[in-house]
Amino acid sequence: MSAHLHHSQGDDLLSWAEQNAWRDGADVERTYGRLEYQAHARRWVISGLEPQVAIRVKRIFPRISLTQVGLFGFADNDEARAELEWFLSRYPLVCSAEDRQLLCEGRVRFERIRSEVHQVLQPDWTPAGELAQLRDGFALRANQARAVEVARRLGRLIVADDVGLGKTLAAIASVMDPRFLPVAIIVQPQLAIQWQRDFIQQFTTLTSHVIQGTGYYVLPVVDCYIFKYTNIFGWTDVAATGRFRSVIFDEVQEIRHGIGTLKGGSAKVFADNAGLRIGLSATPVFGYGGEMFNIVDIIEPGVLGSRDEFIREWCTSDNGKMIVNDAAALGAHLYDINLLLREVGKGPPPNRVIHDVPYDEEVAAADEAFARALALKVMQGSFSERGQAARELDMFARRVTGVAKARHVAAFVRILLEAKTPVILGGWHRDVYDIWLEELKEFNPQLYTGSETPKQKDAVKRAFMSGETDLIIMSLRSGAGLDGLQHRCSTVVHGELDWSREVHKQLAGRLRPHARKDPITEIYIVADGGSDPVIAALQGLKASQAHGIVDPKRGVTQAATDDSRIKALARQYLERGGAPPSSPENPP
Repeated sequence: MSAHLHHSQGDDLLSWAEQNAWRDGADVERTYGRLEYQAHARRWVISGLEPQVAIRVKRIFPRISLTQVGLFGFADNDEARAELEWFLSRYPLVCSAEDRQLLCEGRVRFERIRSEVHQVLQPDWTPAGELAQLRDGFALRANQARAVEVARRLGRLIVADDVGLGKTLAAIASVMDPRFLPVAIIVQPQLAIQWQRDFIQQFTTLTSHVIQGTGYYVLPVVDCYIFKYTNIFGWTDVAATGRFRSVIFDEVQEIRHGIGTLKGGSAKVFADNAGLRIGLSATPVFGYGGEMFNIVDIIEPGVLGSRDEFIREWCTSDNGKMIVNDAAALGAHLYDINLLLREVGKGPPPNRVIHDVPYDEEVAAADEAFARALALKVMQGSFSERGQAARELDMFARRVTGVAKARHVAAFVRILLEAKTPVILGGWHRDVYDIWLEELKEFNPQLYTGSETPKQKDAVKRAFMSGETDLIIMSLRSGAGLDGLQHRCSTVVHGELDWSREVHKQLAGRLRPHARKDPITEIYIVADGGSDPVIAALQGLKASQAHGIVDPKRGVTQAATDDSRIKALARQYLERGGAPPSSPENPP
């Protein structure tokens, strides 16, 4: 009896995993759970972990929730396979021979590709042969050749080179291979003709077609199909057939809001059905670091985990913004997995001038009561009232601020124009443009904003380049990708402020500061009242997120906290305005 008891107790000492390993015919060894590959979901799942090892898994893999129990899932990619094989060397798990082979293949492939890409990124690397058949007289620069090589090896890449260093040609050269043609090129509306005329036709012999509208029609047989972010949703059914073997997302920050938007959801269909996916932008992050997840998850789904996993691993909190806790670490990780490449220009640093002007209280006075009513709702209203009022206050306060300093901005720009200095003047609101147009009409100012058609914008560019005008009034978010202005202009005036520092960087990038020998001059005209002081303070945090991700080795500007830009703005209005209006529910 005692012998029988002793034998039963001995069986009990065997772990569940060990017993299952024995049943599977595996060698008897100390195991801690089970690992299996679920092909239908393209995920690896760990189950049956002993408690102490489950705790270790959560510490080693921060994407896993601390409250997760039972099953632990991992998206399938070569990096994940390499990490899981390493984990099995420390904590053996029951795993089939087939799944073990998959792990080994993924790890070997991961290490081989990383080693090969590392060689490509060395300063003395040269391509083994000609990467692309460009027109006579054109050749790829070293940074462009590296981008081509990495993109083709990995099937995906985000090129974040400084403005003017040839991201566009690098992307076109990457797809100049029968494996990757035809290509779908997705651009901002005003850039479609420029892509066709100034890039594809100028540098290559590829044929191209600009997609017209959202309605289906029989497409001509060409190498390059140029879509606009505003019409791709009408062509997702065609993209889903796999017709486009590669896809290029120019100004990839357009999809930074993710698959929940029309642009992002449509872009995902194009990306999922293409063998090569390339994103281009010197400023992929406009606001908070979590925007990078939305972009990456379209370019290569799962490489940063799910949205919840990304938040757990990289963000301090969500709050709808996904503020990255350590932007430099995230940037270094993206470089380490060779998803992000960036070449920094060697041009001289810009001459940056901050010019303070008065906030015209008399101009703004008529709107103050309305602004204070909105501010009161932001601070005290119901949830729905606060959200709506915050959005209205944001737009309203920036417009009022722009109007209140518009004549001061025009007076400053007049000095430059009278000195025969070509100027790009950046703004945002139509009311502000109207004041600038009136104050500076003798200089024949031209508008390049969201209201002009691509053909009208092209005419404005030609007028500026030919000297018909020395002043382009450009919307802060309408000039991305515009090329050529650097040959005539070196001065940009930021007449209104945007919440994102990267928007201003894009505007200044039209002058190619990193690819010229003379420094550009950036002038920020900042009012001492209204929304300008709050925006200037908040730009510090947003800039730190963007710079840390794109330039992780450069260091990050330390910022305190995100003190809710709208509430800060609301408090300022209430403090300045005294008692709130008598009827905040019915503002004048």
